[in-house]
Amino acid sequence: MKVHDMLVEERRRMADLLDGLDPGRLATPSLSAGWTVHDVGAHLTTYLRFGQAKLYWGIVTMAADFDRLNRELTARAARRSTAEIADRLRRWSTSRTTIPRSGYDPVLTDILLHDYDVRVPLGIPRDVPEDRLWVAFQHLAAKPSPGYAMGSRLAGLRLEAADTGWKSGSGAVVRGDAESLVLAMSGRAVGLDALEGDGVPLLRERVTAPPPRGVLERLKTVVKVVVDPLPPDRRSRDATANP
Repeated sequence: MKVHDMLVEERRRMADLLDGLDPGRLATPSLSAGWTVHDVGAHLTTYLRFGQAKLYWGIVTMAADFDRLNRELTARAARRSTAEIADRLRRWSTSRTTIPRSGYDPVLTDILLHDYDVRVPLGIPRDVPEDRLWVAFQHLAAKPSPGYAMGSRLAGLRLEAADTGWKSGSGAVVRGDAESLVLAMSGRAVGLDALEGDGVPLLRERVTAPPPRGVLERLKTVVKVVVDPLPPDRRSRDATANP
């Protein structure tokens, strides 16, 4: 299955999930700090239309402060009802908006991580298809796009998914199931407790420490993506997620 097809399915699946939640569960704090479950759903609609234009606008007007851009766009989108948000996720599920020169992998990774942000605090289990986890693992391990704020926090670590055999990097070992590993790699501390290895304390320290937020650091990240993008096989519209 192509990455874009996975992305379409994930948007529609999230719409169905949101539709099935009562107001109390929608108001539950998500794993995304400061956002409720409803807010996460709203966030997932913000770039479906005119997404690249909004990214360029954020780079110019907010000095590439994507956290601020996401907060502002999400606050605006969250004024809509959950039914409207779910409708937009379905109506624009085939959106082909991507981060410039990065392809669909970071977009799929983003919605998968926000799926966890919603389901984990609500206690809703799901067996995420392995091919989608593979895309997220590869993207986070290789060269995350601006917005993930991981920077060099995975440097010097050997990441090993015990249940799938996926491996990346060199150095102190961080080992566990693919789901927990992807969560920890993305900066979500909830995944750390299921991991083992000499590298876990270092990863925990890096994940819990706020990344650099200086203007020059943010702009440098954007420029790096433009001049040194992901390899074509990790950002192609036709990329498949086969290990």
